[in-house]
Amino acid sequence: MAEASSNKHFPVSWEELHRNAKALAWRLIDKGPWKGIIAITRGGMVPAAIIARELEIRLIDTVCVSSYDHQNQREAAVLKGVEGSHAGDGEGWLIIDDLVDTGKTAVIVRKMLPKAHFATVYAKPAGRPLVDTFITEVSQDTWIHFPWDIELQFSQPIAKQRNG
Repeated sequence: MAEASSNKHFPVSWEELHRNAKALAWRLIDKGPWKGIIAITRGGMVPAAIIARELEIRLIDTVCVSSYDHQNQREAAVLKGVEGSHAGDGEGWLIIDDLVDTGKTAVIVRKMLPKAHFATVYAKPAGRPLVDTFITEVSQDTWIHFPWDIELQFSQPIAKQRNG
């Protein structure tokens, strides 16, 4: 989904992301024990660090999939997989990402690690069926602005945004 076609903008603060990642850890604690975490880069790295701390998980790996630039979603490309790693088929592993949007990245990672537990902080309807656990669902036409992508600045009231 391109940002330009998004009707709604949802800025997420560092505090909100931390609170939601910690809430995700609460949902995951009884589903373990976990062998480790595989963070989907780059968006999953911050939530994975918070969850690793809360669940006292020391083993963290990454799978690197590129599907976004600043404004647009594009064809997903695997930059680094988990082949030959200690994760095997994913049994006992926790996959963490910030968001499941269309599900393109989730499909790729699920093929790599079919038995892993997939958890995201945010989920959109198109990708929601592909994750096992999430915290907040947002509409498909919402563009989430994560704290690492934004700076504090003036924001027009919603009514003015809609009226042009």
